[in-house]
Amino acid sequence: MANLCVAGGTGQVGRDVVRLALDAGHTVSVLSRHAPQAGSEKHHDGATYFAGDVTTGAGLEAAVAGADVVIDCLEGQFGKARKRFADGGVRLLEAADRAGVRKAVVLSIINCDRSTAAYYASKSAKERVYQESPLETVAVRATQFHSLPVAVFQAGAGVGLIPVFKGARFQPISPLDAAAAVLEAALEPGSSEDHRIRTVGGPEVLGMREMAVMWKSVTGARGRVVELPLPGAMGRYLRAGLNLAPGHAWGRETFVSWLEKRRETL
Repeated sequence: MANLCVAGGTGQVGRDVVRLALDAGHTVSVLSRHAPQAGSEKHHDGATYFAGDVTTGAGLEAAVAGADVVIDCLEGQFGKARKRFADGGVRLLEAADRAGVRKAVVLSIINCDRSTAAYYASKSAKERVYQESPLETVAVRATQFHSLPVAVFQAGAGVGLIPVFKGARFQPISPLDAAAAVLEAALEPGSSEDHRIRTVGGPEVLGMREMAVMWKSVTGARGRVVELPLPGAMGRYLRAGLNLAPGHAWGRETFVSWLEKRRETL
């Protein structure tokens, strides 16, 4: 059994990593900005929680102490958090190195290094931090989560229009499947390669219009599906199919099955 430290272990993917690791009998410490209260959906009995901040370094030493592997599921989507995202990775890896951690795994996004979109660029910058670390490191690049197109559909449904982006297809993966891939990478035997990239995608490739129709059917949402152009870096990324990995279909949960499990909250 391994001793794992999950940074961002209260987030969407991180808390699934924590639960899967505990179920498998591993020892788990969790680093998050705020330690969750027992009984909350972000708290798992059996894990040890540490409050810390990778942007300042506070609390990192205690969280990584004794860990065999550090798993980085931290997010920084907006503003200062995104600007400091890669630097936070530096502080986390430095603390891990000082503690004698042998390996670090970071959750990333497929082909993030081929997009100039700010969020994707921040992911790519963090990957470079991991590549330059003295630790053995793995970047697990996942395709977009099922929730991404759903957020787009919901944004327009309020005014009776369900937007789909022209030429866009997705290979969405569930956070649980992504968490399983991250944990698997963390527990793999040591490698002679200092840094590796592993790509994981959802079980199917779907057109965005097709997904909108599925979403309407499952949720009962009303509105007209409207195809719109998506300008800028994200539009170029999607039209080029850089969000797809048909040769790396790893996830099991389809878009419809994910929707059906969450019917009451969508």
